[in-house]
Amino acid sequence: MSMITATAWVPRGFAARFPTKYEVDKHELELIKLRLDDAKDELDDAKMGEKGEKGEIVIENDREAEDNSVKMKEADGDIDDDLREYDLEHYDDEVVDEDGEPMAMFGNAKSLAYHESNADDPYITLQDGEDVDDEREELQVLASDNMLVAAKVEDEVAHIEIYVYEDEADNLYVHHDIMLPAIPLCVEWLDIPVGKTSMEQPVDQSSKGNFLAVGTFDPDIEIWDLDTVDSMYPNAILGKGGDGSATEPKQIKKAKKRKKSKKANDDYHVDAILALAANRNHRTLLASSSADKTIKLWDLNTAKCAKSYSYHTDKICSLAWHPKQTTVLLSGSYDKTVVAADMRAPDAKAPRWGVESDVESVKWDSHDSHYFYITTENGLIHYHDSRVIPSKPEALTPVWKLQAHDQAISSFDVNPIIPGYLVTGSFDKEVKLWNVQASGPSMVVSRNLDVGKVFSTTFAPDAEVGFRLAVAGSKGAVQIWDTSTNAAIRRAFADRVAPMEGEVKERVVGISVGSSDSEDDEDTGSEGEDGQNDHNAESMDED
Repeated sequence: MSMITATAWVPRGFAARFPTKYEVDKHELELIKLRLDDAKDELDDAKMGEKGEKGEIVIENDREAEDNSVKMKEADGDIDDDLREYDLEHYDDEVVDEDGEPMAMFGNAKSLAYHESNADDPYITLQDGEDVDDEREELQVLASDNMLVAAKVEDEVAHIEIYVYEDEADNLYVHHDIMLPAIPLCVEWLDIPVGKTSMEQPVDQSSKGNFLAVGTFDPDIEIWDLDTVDSMYPNAILGKGGDGSATEPKQIKKAKKRKKSKKANDDYHVDAILALAANRNHRTLLASSSADKTIKLWDLNTAKCAKSYSYHTDKICSLAWHPKQTTVLLSGSYDKTVVAADMRAPDAKAPRWGVESDVESVKWDSHDSHYFYITTENGLIHYHDSRVIPSKPEALTPVWKLQAHDQAISSFDVNPIIPGYLVTGSFDKEVKLWNVQASGPSMVVSRNLDVGKVFSTTFAPDAEVGFRLAVAGSKGAVQIWDTSTNAAIRRAFADRVAPMEGEVKERVVGISVGSSDSEDDEDTGSEGEDGQNDHNAESMDED
């Protein structure tokens, strides 16, 4: 099984030109030893439990073994000279080292020696040189490159894959990856440093970082440095598992002893993290929502929860900060409502809008901040004016609504560069591109990009690559589609597309994967002009 659940772009200029290789220090070795001790204690407890359940059988078996040993000695007499010489009698006995610890196949981690420099290690004969320079060059990220982050599950192993997209070279490759403790559900890119340094002193608002917040089925949020390769631990953990620090042995040991509680509280989430939203104006604030029906506002300086909110009665699956009113947060829930609340006034009555089925995602219109979009489980898009507040949520007041898909709209994005340019993805495996004009929305093109059920569709954030679209889904593959090379898109957005001479070949860049979707891949659309699945616009209801 392989699938990608979420993706996020990193704007140009934020990734380090030469990412650093992670190096284990003495503090990390202490953590490794601590985790090994914990694992050993758990194994011993498990063995003791088995002995407790089968105590009588174990004792009886031991007695039988002793009796058999005595009988064997009496029957065989003296041990053969060869057996005595090579001590073959104890051939299967467990060997221990000078500290009394069992000798493992790859040695004992506790006996590892740490050297500040490879030059001090007597076992390293090839010192750093040309190989290191070659590796450094391989990790290089150019200013014209975009990073793309994908939350992936492959053969029950959860990890983050960091891709580098070279637009001019039409190339996409995996740069490095990050192992995760649980299946990832959402990711959010952060442009500010987060970690031990930021916790010791407030972060300068002008400082720049390249970090990623990851929400999983676990109730904790992990924050990773994307400019560090082969990291073993996150820079910070937001939640009960971190207690403000991801790398303190005492905190890890305390967290391990505490039992998980499913009762919602004001300090941390107690269920899966379903959505994350970084505030681009107040950069040290990160909002999260969970299956525990709460929204948490995190201070990234301290990695602590600053405030908890309970606006919904069911799981909260989507969040979006207002682009201009920077303290207003839009939230969508499975309770079939959307709330726009000012985080400074948690006790104030917040405007609420209702829809006919579970909310899938919410987005502000980045080109006209009075309006926002809602997508739903039954395939509808609602377009609302935030200034028109219904007397009750059931009173639907959209500017327009559109039946975009027959199944749930599992992914949705608003192009940040080109006004009126939308994308939707669905379990029907179709990706649809829309043009929203004053008269309403119309579908421009529909494609099956062979990613399986579509779980993520995200537009690139930079003007130079404004028409690039990243698509991923249940097959575990990422495709980057240069939509400006599609004939229908070029006609619909003719004033925004750079002119191209001669025949334009459509560009879709991806990385092939061995696994395939369990379902048969069927093209649900008819072939249209230029080999695309171009369909007529779906039905639209205007109020």
